[in-house]
Amino acid sequence: MPFMKGREPIRRTLKYLNAGKLVLKDKVRIFSVNYNTYGAHHAGARDFVFWNIPQIQFKNPEVQVLTLKNMTPSPFVRCYFDDGRDMLIDLDSRNRNDIIDHLVKVVGKTREQLDAEERLKESKDNPANFGYGCGRHCICEIPGQVPCPGTVPLPDHMRGKILFAPK
Repeated sequence: MPFMKGREPIRRTLKYLNAGKLVLKDKVRIFSVNYNTYGAHHAGARDFVFWNIPQIQFKNPEVQVLTLKNMTPSPFVRCYFDDGRDMLIDLDSRNRNDIIDHLVKVVGKTREQLDAEERLKESKDNPANFGYGCGRHCICEIPGQVPCPGTVPLPDHMRGKILFAPK
C-alpha cells in the first residue's frame, strides 16, 4: 500500500486522524504554528506539528493550517479569527500533550458543543426518509408514487412477470 510508506505512516490512517482531540471553534479561520527545527525548547512544538497537525487538518477542513519553520526565536501558535482579530499562544518548552490540552481549552469547541453537533448530524428529519421511526411508513404514502402492490394490484404493463414472460 503506497500510503503506508514514509516516516510514521500511522499518521495517515483514518483511525488515527479521527482520534484527534482538537476541533477548532467556528470563528477560527487560520491556524499557524511557528517553530524551529533545532533547539531544546522547540522540541514540543516539533512533536506537536509532526503528530497532531494532521489530526487538526482532518478535523477542521475549513481552517487553513500553516506551519512556519525557522523564522522565530520562540515557538508559538497564532489563530486568526473571522472578525480580523488574532490570538497568540506561547509554546515555549511545552511538550505536545500540554500544547494540545491548552489549545483544546483556549480555541477548541467544548464537549457539549461537539455532542450537540453530533446529535444534529444524526437527526432523521429528512422528508425523503421512510420506514420505521420516520414520518412515513412506506414510499407509497408520498403523492405521485405507485401505490403498494399489497393494497392495489399493479397494472399488467408494469409487472415484469407479464412483460418478460415467454409467449
